[in-house]
Amino acid sequence: MRRHLNTIYVTSEGGWLRKDGQNVVVEVDGEERGRAPLHMIGGIVCFARAGASPALMAACAETGIAMSFLTPTGRFLARVEGPRSGNVLLRRTQHRIADDPVRSAAIVRGMVTAKLANQRTVLRRALRDHGSGMDESARTAINMAERRIDRIGCHAVMLDDVDKLRGAEGEGAQQYFAVFDFLRRVPATEFAFTTRSRRPPLDRMNALLSFLYAMLGHDCRSAAEGVGLDPQIGFLHADRPGRASLALDLMEELRPVLADRLALSLVNRRQIEAGDFKVDEGGAVSLKEEPRKRVLTAWQERKKDELRHPFLGETMPLGLVPHVQALLLARHLRGDIDGYPGFIWK
Repeated sequence: MRRHLNTIYVTSEGGWLRKDGQNVVVEVDGEERGRAPLHMIGGIVCFARAGASPALMAACAETGIAMSFLTPTGRFLARVEGPRSGNVLLRRTQHRIADDPVRSAAIVRGMVTAKLANQRTVLRRALRDHGSGMDESARTAINMAERRIDRIGCHAVMLDDVDKLRGAEGEGAQQYFAVFDFLRRVPATEFAFTTRSRRPPLDRMNALLSFLYAMLGHDCRSAAEGVGLDPQIGFLHADRPGRASLALDLMEELRPVLADRLALSLVNRRQIEAGDFKVDEGGAVSLKEEPRKRVLTAWQERKKDELRHPFLGETMPLGLVPHVQALLLARHLRGDIDGYPGFIWK
């Protein structure tokens, strides 16, 4: 089983990364802020346009540590990685199946039904944890959304057309986000959520979700590459230049579990406040630097939470689930298992 390695996040303006022996060192304005052994690192994510020395980038490429560069809001800019080590036969199989509507639909079905099931579980847990304190209309709306998502999921199990499965996924997401604001337990109107907005996020909850999704996307792309899959060729998400479609595929069933629940916890426990965000002249909302560090710390802690994988029956940290799902997908593509088992959170 793969070890759960740490990810280094560099968020400070003026950040610089360099290699010192077998360690990566982070400096800000010439002052050392931290160091870690290379063999304990699974990835490096740089915000605020931090730089890195050629020696460190070479060492990361040689040891399989991917370096991702993002804007302060979490938008992907670039990625530095070593030579691809994936099995070319596996990638060719992936490409062929992606072009086969019938075989693709079987994989997409597992992803979509898992995502819908996990969205339903988020709603159920909210009712279990906070239902007694909710307004009756909110409780009714969540119950109705939960039942609709359940019906959509049951319908999706019977579908064998990728476009129809995409429609089921979109319908489920619409039901889910229509009641997402009811899951917020703080009365502050600054965190009010009406609909999902992405590029750019137009409110604080959307900004928090987008930031966490960017972190999850980094992990899912690394997971795909780690087992030898092509992150650009997906099944649920159509091909598009510059888009890591397979990483987005792997993200879908994990968004409710890893990102949505964490966003709600941070807001409901008042670990993130309205003043932790900034709004630019165009209306785009983003996290400030110090709160961004708190969110990243909470993200790392969330990934350490352990659970029992529903298909493998093994206990593992949440942070390993993207890698396990990528491995199961690769095993299915090779013909080692009959179908792709989506991750269904219990």
